Amino acid sequence: MVLLILLLFTVTSDGQAQRVLGLKKDDSCVCEVNSTVWSFPVVKYETVLQQVHTCEGSMNSLAEQLKISSQRLPQIQAQVTSLTARLGPYKYLHNQGLYSALSLRLLGQQLSQLETDVGVVHSQLNNAQTKKLSKEVVKLRTHVDRLETADLVNMKAVKEKLRYLKNNVESCKSIPKDFRGQDRNCLKGLITSISDPVTTKLSPFGKSYISGSWGKQAQMENEDQKYSYWVQPLATNHIWGTTLRVYQNYEDFMASTNHKDFTFASSYSHPNAIEGPSAVLYGKALYYNCYRSADVCRYDLETNKVKRVTLPGTGVGFNNKFPYCYYDCRLNSDIDVEADETGLWALYATLGNHGNLVISRLVWDGETKTLNVTQTWETRLFKKAVSNAFMVCGVMYATRYVNEYQEEVFYAFDTATGKEDNSLAIPLEKVAKAVASLSYNPTNKQIYMYNDGYLLAYQVYF
Repeated sequence: MVLLILLLFTVTSDGQAQRVLGLKKDDSCVCEVNSTVWSFPVVKYETVLQQVHTCEGSMNSLAEQLKISSQRLPQIQAQVTSLTARLGPYKYLHNQGLYSALSLRLLGQQLSQLETDVGVVHSQLNNAQTKKLSKEVVKLRTHVDRLETADLVNMKAVKEKLRYLKNNVESCKSIPKDFRGQDRNCLKGLITSISDPVTTKLSPFGKSYISGSWGKQAQMENEDQKYSYWVQPLATNHIWGTTLRVYQNYEDFMASTNHKDFTFASSYSHPNAIEGPSAVLYGKALYYNCYRSADVCRYDLETNKVKRVTLPGTGVGFNNKFPYCYYDCRLNSDIDVEADETGLWALYATLGNHGNLVISRLVWDGETKTLNVTQTWETRLFKKAVSNAFMVCGVMYATRYVNEYQEEVFYAFDTATGKEDNSLAIPLEKVAKAVASLSYNPTNKQIYMYNDGYLLAYQVYF
């Protein structure tokens, strides 16, 4: 019997070849083969099948997440776009370096102008206050001269001192001793409280007119009550207006009867059209922010003529650059015209004052028929951190949003002293969320609010 070695190479479950020995018997090759090596790998199959099912579950989960992400992507993109737009003004201010120190050259120029103004005021008044101002300006000049020769710059402190001195000069310049007027309430100091609404009425133009101004004729010495109560609505996009409605008395106003309408511009894009909720009726003229400009317009109700003056300052904000905001920005409320016991005022912000509120006094010259700016004060209150503002006895008061039914008077700046007070907490009730305008009337000591189509009036207490 011949022994033969038969090599059979079969693939086992572990991927290895099997070697088999065989014998030659009766012209046949006899061998034994272990068939167990070819058994079906059930355990491994089940393991792989489980992995397949797990992968399918993971793929389905990923597909669902991808679907949800695809649906949320437009929402996220809209949020990014909204945030980008909201951050735009701040980014602009940052890129322009508005929060950095002034250059020495510009500072020197402003100081030179201040020296001139102080010299003029001191030569006119020559009192203890002007002497003190003169000494402080001399000290500031010494400090600036030192900065020009040394590399030790504390520009922000110098700039704040310059702002303080400029405000003091404005308070001294051409202000008579009775600047606060003969009104005894103004001698009591700041306002102490504001009543609940004493008047609540829907705008005669309808609730859809959510922005505008209203009030009572505000010139104290004016005895003619032909134009007593008035409403100025903003129509196009709640930004621009061309008409003024007046009532001769309170009864007609409340009943919305016997009114007279004035049109001071032929279209909403006319240069004389009103922009923003900025108006006040003072005597026989309406004062307001002119269309897309840094100008205050004066529309004479008797002659139908419009005069204007450009507000002073570097980069005066208009066309929604520095509107009232705090909770929600009121479109194009950049320039706000107000009246009080001392006269007319314009409240606005400038790039030169870093977006902070600026107060300018307006005077109408009846002889030359010109509107003039006589004095200007710079505050440290950022205008977009304010929901609205008004003037009382030469003091600017600013408000902020508390909730849907309440505002709060939290800040005051006294133009007579140049001092500010940010510790106020005077509540001001309302019936709707947004405040379009606030204005004070010295003839009856009331504040008028245009509150999302509602007209509210309050009594002021000193």
